Amino acid sequence: MAAMNDAPTAAVPPAGVNHLVLNVRDIERSDDFWTRLMGFKRIGELHREGMTMRFYNGSTDNHHDLALMEVPADKAGPDEGNDWSMAPRQIGINHFAIHYPDRESWMQQLKWLQQNDVKFEIRLDHGMTHSVYVADPDGHGCEVLYELPREVWEGDVDAALNYAVPVPTEGPEALEDNADAPVFGGD
Repeated sequence: MAAMNDAPTAAVPPAGVNHLVLNVRDIERSDDFWTRLMGFKRIGELHREGMTMRFYNGSTDNHHDLALMEVPADKAGPDEGNDWSMAPRQIGINHFAIHYPDRESWMQQLKWLQQNDVKFEIRLDHGMTHSVYVADPDGHGCEVLYELPREVWEGDVDAALNYAVPVPTEGPEALEDNADAPVFGGD
């Protein structure tokens, strides 16, 4: 084992992304979206003069997975609406992903979103995930996904990353899921 004062020769791979903080226009509207529609639980709020920030957890052991910071109305700029596209239009977050532990819980979440009139912007079966892309009230792109088994994509990650089959975004067809995934890099 190397001594603690030895200079590292490479970055240490992180365990993953711990949490995400989103700047939002209306904390109440965003709180409703992230709790009632997306299933996060509010676990705290920052108590500082002139600052409104709330913290949320999914089903992880993290201290929080998501935080919302309300931008003061005089600094928020014009309301651009919540149209979202995977094609980048400005500097900032393109999208982030909310992971569901299995296909069944993911399908239940899609049904819940559809029954609450959340627009499915894009629905794709990727080589590593099955995903639906939605926008929160401030237009942040959110990928709602479940990950396919590792043996499906680990043989050729690049091919799996480049695989995408469009799926309908409206009606009962948007709630159908093809459980037969191709295996990438298999013999």
